[in-house]
Amino acid sequence: QVQLVESGGGLVQAGGSLRLSCAASGRTFSSYAVGWFSQAPGKERQIVAAISRIGASTYYSDTVKGRFTITRDNAKNTVYLQMNSLKPEDTAVYYCAGGPRILLGTMMSHYDYWGQGTQVTVSS
Repeated sequence: QVQLVESGGGLVQAGGSLRLSCAASGRTFSSYAVGWFSQAPGKERQIVAAISRIGASTYYSDTVKGRFTITRDNAKNTVYLQMNSLKPEDTAVYYCAGGPRILLGTMMSHYDYWGQGTQVTVSS
């Protein structure tokens, strides 16, 4: 089992950058695929980016491709989401999720463990 804690959210102007962190407890973190999901008010939670267990493979949604970068440092039990060129429509709560059963997942059902979320607000 793993516990996930997100940090790094905040208020930023359009065009700015933020780096989200997902810190995991447990010594088996390197055996988990990790995904970042976003949920805007009144909308469903959706995949933003995902990374495989050792970081060899990544996935990005079309809306963030070229602007966001997902990386991981298994020695620090942490996954990062670098968010550049932020837009007001990126405003949402961002959640990281851990999946021990998959290599790379794009659906909520692929993940077993979730953090509490961190708010990202992009002003125009």
